[in-house]
Amino acid sequence: MPTRVKICGITTWDDARLSIDLGASALGFNFYPHSPRAISLADAWSIIRRLPPFVEAVGVFVNWEPQVVDAVARAARLGSVQLHGAESPGEVAELAGKHRVIKAVQVKRGFRAASLVRYRAADAILLDGFTRGLHGGTGRTLDWKLARAASRYGRIILAGGLTPENIAEAIRVAQPFAVDVASGVEARPGRKDPAKLRALFAAVYSAGR
Repeated sequence: MPTRVKICGITTWDDARLSIDLGASALGFNFYPHSPRAISLADAWSIIRRLPPFVEAVGVFVNWEPQVVDAVARAARLGSVQLHGAESPGEVAELAGKHRVIKAVQVKRGFRAASLVRYRAADAILLDGFTRGLHGGTGRTLDWKLARAASRYGRIILAGGLTPENIAEAIRVAQPFAVDVASGVEARPGRKDPAKLRALFAAVYSAGR
């Protein structure tokens, strides 16, 4: 079975539709206003309401109050919320009582997989590359062996610098629950490159054989 794929930073229905047709399990909608992939709630809803069954909408939030995340998730009928800031374990647990939660963690120098036990309330942990001042979409890879070791602490979603060229090797080494790709399949921030999307999914399927 091919590894599950989330395409993040969706801003248009055309990009959403192609991602779905190629086999995406989930689409990410970035509600962080400082991101070049940011989308308004109204524009996100215009896409989310057209998603077919079995394709999940994931909202990406950075340091929002749990009550606001909850309200947006309900309004947009999100399948999961992805917390990409400095949210505390308590905030993760609070939201996990109401929604499926993905807690994003940037893998910095000295990262220890055991530190993820703090987020045991989360349904999955997203491991991302680290670039100072950025919350996701960094284009920086991480040590995929660390991601594999981290799987003892929960479902691991691998992100960070994944491209059509390296995705198969990343899956082979990390053996993640899912992969999350944004910048690696873009023509420019917020717009996907159809050829890169097709190449990415072809590589994912080849890795699953």
